[in-house]
Amino acid sequence: MWFLLSAIAVILLVILFLLNFYRDPKRQIPKGNNIVAPADGKIISIIDTSKKDIKIKKGLFGKIKTMANDVANQCYVISIFMSPLDVHINRAPIQGVVKSIKYTKGKFFKAYDIEKSLQNEKNELIIENKRLKVKVIQIAGFLARRIKCYAKKNQKVNKGQKIGMIALSSQTTLIVPKGVDLKVKVSDKVKAGETAIAALK
Repeated sequence: MWFLLSAIAVILLVILFLLNFYRDPKRQIPKGNNIVAPADGKIISIIDTSKKDIKIKKGLFGKIKTMANDVANQCYVISIFMSPLDVHINRAPIQGVVKSIKYTKGKFFKAYDIEKSLQNEKNELIIENKRLKVKVIQIAGFLARRIKCYAKKNQKVNKGQKIGMIALSSQTTLIVPKGVDLKVKVSDKVKAGETAIAALK
């Protein structure tokens, strides 16, 4: 009897966890000339590619700078860690056209490790409009083994539109040109499609 009750309790907990994980709450997309967060979670890193941070290894900084080169010469690289408790839907940070999608196989290191996560499986989307170009990188983590991309190349997307999701804990990185006015800092909690990451000057 106790075994049966324990099994039922475990099953109920799993069901509750999955319902919580796959939730898709409505979001209030802010109007105006701004860039919204592509994911729910905590900002774990903001790197300015025009300035060498002594806390970042030379090789790592070089990789990050190279990753940002197809957006602009000088960029902000903003990394958001999504825990298993966060909503895992990814949303378009701006209105525009999906210019490219690039999927790369890789490892499954912990998503909050900035250096190792660059070696992880990832999907890169470049979205562009008349004013700017941004890149969203969906990065798998230690638990995440499924990256879903809903967008297609040359598709028009609205700001805050759902463009994909990543299962379980993972990371989403947003790369924006340095000419924008950042509205967030490291350790801030953000919501996909709702939190303004930056404003256009």
